[in-house]
Formats: sequence, structure tokens, C-alpha cells
Amino acid sequence: MIESRLQQIWYSRSGLSQVLRPLSWLFCALVTLRRTLYRLRLLPSRRLPVPVIVVGNLTVGGTGKTPLVIAIVRLLREHGWRPGIVSRGYGGKARSWPQQVRPDGDPVMVGDEPILIARHTGCPMAVGPDRVAAGEALLQHHDCDIIVCDDGLQHYALRRDLEVLVIDGLRRFGNGFCLPAGPLREPVSRQNTVDFVVTNGPASRVDELPMRYEGEELVNLKDPDRRASLRDWQGRAVHAVAGVGNPARFFERLEHAGLEVERHPFADHHDYRAQELDFGDDRPVVMTEKDAVKCARFAREDFWYLPVEARLPDGFALQLVNRLEARHGQKPA
Repeated sequence: MIESRLQQIWYSRSGLSQVLRPLSWLFCALVTLRRTLYRLRLLPSRRLPVPVIVVGNLTVGGTGKTPLVIAIVRLLREHGWRPGIVSRGYGGKARSWPQQVRPDGDPVMVGDEPILIARHTGCPMAVGPDRVAAGEALLQHHDCDIIVCDDGLQHYALRRDLEVLVIDGLRRFGNGFCLPAGPLREPVSRQNTVDFVVTNGPASRVDELPMRYEGEELVNLKDPDRRASLRDWQGRAVHAVAGVGNPARFFERLEHAGLEVERHPFADHHDYRAQELDFGDDRPVVMTEKDAVKCARFAREDFWYLPVEARLPDGFALQLVNRLEARHGQKPA
């Protein structure tokens, strides 16, 4: 599997990563130049008429942005804001962009993560490669007074008021190299320019905010009213399916809960077919909620998913809101 091989290269100091380092230096130089040109207004960027919070990462692959976006949107609502959300809609096959996202929308058209975010937040959401256009479309159709941009850290055409960087607390920045020698989209030093650094897992620096996942109840895809506690499945053999950025994290979570796991990793945003999840025995299939969005259309009675929620440190909400109001000079209406 190509993705697995890349992970081995990027998260080690392998011989191939060393060979690719000159290309990595070139990539770093180009992305740094690009960011500088945007900062100097030599490349065009737009400011929306409402504050914008960007949530993103520095590495290729999943670090936990989706649960963090959901958590931030919820805390904004608790503090009186009316948030809307924009995203790339990665993997979506719509013929025109931007697209409005509904909780009952088609993940094939707009992507799996947007559907998941819309279901959990109930907030207006628009997706498209051009985040500025998506934000403008959102404001045209909905009464939003703040925009949260999912995975937009490198989308400098959209000006932002706050930046939240999320990193994998265990894998960190891999071998520390930019693409193609390593997993970095920008140099590690970029972390020093954002407003908040949130770690999915343990923090390594005093300025990092550790986030943890909570979720101990499985939900049946065929009948969401059927629930099962992970504690009750201790010792049970299952097929575990994960098409996310770091499948091992999901598998380890199930194993830590006492399940006997046969691992089935897939590429991030994998478009599943029913036959791929037919493993020829009667063991239940357990997957992430992101995978469940795409597998619901052919779900069987023994398909289950594990929903999780991000829990942020005490005081993060107040820090975020205070900095937002100080930076933008605006409070929710």
C-alpha cells in the first residue's frame, strides 16, 4: 500500500527520506515564499465581513481536526456566536462549487467529513476548493456572525483572525522534513506563528493544549437506536475498519478497551464498496464514525461505529473567545 509506505518514510529517518531532502528544501522554500507574498499582499487575499477562525495542521493526513472543529463550533455557540463552517470538501465529486452541506447530504458529492461536522453541529456549512467563495456563499444564505474554516491553514487567500493548529501528540511532525521527504506542508517553525497549538494526545511544550477523545459506546449503523458499551465487548473478536489519517490510533483504542481486533486499514477518505467489508465470518465490523458516513448505504446488522468527542482543557474556551474579541474588536450580537 502506497500510503503505508509513505508513512514509514515520513515517520523515520530512512535512507529514502535522506535522498529526498533536497526536494524537501525546495518545497519548504517555495511554501515560505508563497506565505510571504500573501502576507505582503503581493498575492490576492480576501477578508470576509465576519471574523474567521482557521483550524488546520502542518502534516499530511489526519491529526484530529474534525472533532476539534466540532468542539470549537459548539463552544462558540455557547458564548453567543452564530457560527458557520467552510471546508474543502475533500473527496467530493460535485460538478460545481461551492456546495451547501446538509446533515442528510450525500458524502459522495461533498465529502465525508463535512457531513459528519454538519450532523454534529447543526450549523450552516459550505464546501469548495475556494474557501473565500464558500464563505461568501454561506453568508449569502445564512445569518452567521463568525466562520470556522476546517483545514484551511495553508489557504492564505482567505484572511483569518485566529489560527488553531492541531498536531498528533504522539507522531508529532514525523521526521521533521517537508514534502516529499517528510509529512510537513510547511516548516515546523510555522507552529510559532499560530494563536493556539492543540495536541491530539499528550503535549510536549508548555504552550500546547492537550485534547483527548471521549466515547465508550458503539452505535449500530443499521439501527442507530441499538447501542453497546465497549466494556461489554471486552474479549470479543471484531474486524476493525479505519479509513482515516492514522488508523492505528483507532485500532489501539479498541484494543485498549479489551477487544480482540483484526485490523483493516484503508486510505484516508476511502470510498468503500460493500464487498470490501465482507470478511467471510460472523464477527462484527467496527469502524470510525467518519467511515460510517460512507458505509451506511450498504450497512449490515453487524456493522457498528464508535463516535468520539473532543475534550479540551479547562479555560480554552475563555482564552479563544477573549482573544477573538480582542483581535477583531467584536462580540456576538
